[in-house]
Amino acid sequence: MKSASEHYDDSFVPIHLRDFVAKQDPALYSAIDHSTWRFIMKLSKQFYSHAAHQKYLDGLKETGISTERLPLISEMDAALKKFGWRAAGIVGFIPPSVFLEFQSLGILVIACDMRRPEHVDYTPSPDIVHEAAGHAPIIADPDYRSYLKKYGEISRKAIFFKKDLDVYEAIRALSDIKEDPNSTAKDIEDAQKRFEKELATATEVSEATLLARMGWWTIEYGLVGDIKNPKIYGAGLLSSVSESYHCFNEDVKKIPLSIDCVKMGYDITKPQPQLYVAQDFEQLKSVLDDLSKTMAFTKGGTYGLDLAQKAETVTTTELDSGLQISSRLKNYIKNKKGDPVYLQYIGPTQLAYKDLEIENQGTAFHKEGFGTPIGKIRLKDGSFIVPQEITITDLEKLGFTHQSVGELEFDSGVKVKGVFQSTTSRGNKSIILSFENCEVRLNNDVLFSPSWGNFDLALGSKVISVFGNAADRAAYLESTGGYTQKPASMKSNLRPNEVELNKLYEKVRTIRDSESNLEALDSVAKSLIKDHPKDWLLRFELLELNDRHELTSSWANTVKAQLLQIGNHSQQLKELIDRGLSTLKASK
Repeated sequence: MKSASEHYDDSFVPIHLRDFVAKQDPALYSAIDHSTWRFIMKLSKQFYSHAAHQKYLDGLKETGISTERLPLISEMDAALKKFGWRAAGIVGFIPPSVFLEFQSLGILVIACDMRRPEHVDYTPSPDIVHEAAGHAPIIADPDYRSYLKKYGEISRKAIFFKKDLDVYEAIRALSDIKEDPNSTAKDIEDAQKRFEKELATATEVSEATLLARMGWWTIEYGLVGDIKNPKIYGAGLLSSVSESYHCFNEDVKKIPLSIDCVKMGYDITKPQPQLYVAQDFEQLKSVLDDLSKTMAFTKGGTYGLDLAQKAETVTTTELDSGLQISSRLKNYIKNKKGDPVYLQYIGPTQLAYKDLEIENQGTAFHKEGFGTPIGKIRLKDGSFIVPQEITITDLEKLGFTHQSVGELEFDSGVKVKGVFQSTTSRGNKSIILSFENCEVRLNNDVLFSPSWGNFDLALGSKVISVFGNAADRAAYLESTGGYTQKPASMKSNLRPNEVELNKLYEKVRTIRDSESNLEALDSVAKSLIKDHPKDWLLRFELLELNDRHELTSSWANTVKAQLLQIGNHSQQLKELIDRGLSTLKASK
């Protein structure tokens, strides 16, 4: 019989993002995985009943998340559809720009991976606990999900620096190695050194970094309400049963949320020394609006161009005609007033309008770069006009008739001399003029030579917006080979030396689900005591069943004594075990 996940339809995901959607295979989850999930959810429900925002608790019910077993992506998708959102499965880290694009579309990506028992309290790698039990429930709140989508839309326009991508790759490698059961101490040490090196050399703070910080202090680690008695809503806290437990301690500073949160960096591998408290979810949108007003997509002009040039990544420049130029900005020329008058891009370039690539104006045509003057054009009578308002009659008066050579002169002094071929228009505006045998000059400098091919003049008098990535991402990626990082496949957590232990977990699960054959717990306990002295989680489950059914098991005292002894190996584990045992007392 096919699993429920095999019927999951991901056709709602845009084609250029679909490669990142991973198939969730429930058969790869071991009984140990389900028990780990179950333990986390038991602790969470007890603690968050008074520590989390009420909508999170309601959302657990509204999304139908089970305490007993790991959820299916198909189930999460069906639950989120009620709120106008969707869910898609992934494996491991995906590029930040991809993650944000999913979010801007109202798609919650849920990592199919499950943390191992030794990482029950926290894992730096994306996993199903973080996404399904952390992010999904709070989406039930209309104000919060409105913020989440708006955050994705604005972050999608953020300009990434090349260094951001280097740091991301180092973080991804470190997290993957830490979660990989086959990693050695040397592997982890080398990955940590690489991460620290990349972080130390990332001295420029990009828009993407500022948005990431805001996301960290709100979406991941946010508190809301009265600063003296706040509630948790951030998914990073909600999916970390240890850090959330300690986040209310006095040594964790609580700061009223403001735009200043973007000045505070963070370390994903350590507990956060401070947290930000929002008054309510409406304030999140207000702070986000404040941040968006400082960004290049809002400010445009030389501010945006300087940022794009510094970034060394693909950005989009939008002119006042609506024409969008997507490429890497190499340089731009300014006039004496400091206004941009000529834009020069390097590498594959796309021309688009309203985020759709213009026919025959993609990277296949502009393979090596693109350049264009901007500003006002001088007409025959000496007056100036914005380029997008120029007419065929104006061109004819300037000499562009019957394959004859004409000349356009911009207010900057840039001259375009060639044979006019065609106009590309959108609505009632001209956005591109195409020429052949064309030369573009500024004084004695040749900006475009006839030997380079036909010249497409992007019409516009000023830069109104500059934002990250290509305007028509799907078309740009398809023509340039797509993302360099390819998605991973889901793998099982189960190690060869855990096969027999996992069988014991399976027996206990069957007994608990059926509430019968309780005498079989004796053989499980015997095997556990004899052959698996380090396992703590199954010992907890045995004691839970013993208490629930008020058994007088001969092994109960021994198992509890061993459980407490295992907890003495670390303060963190001791705390988790003690909290687990407290849930047994609370249930009586």
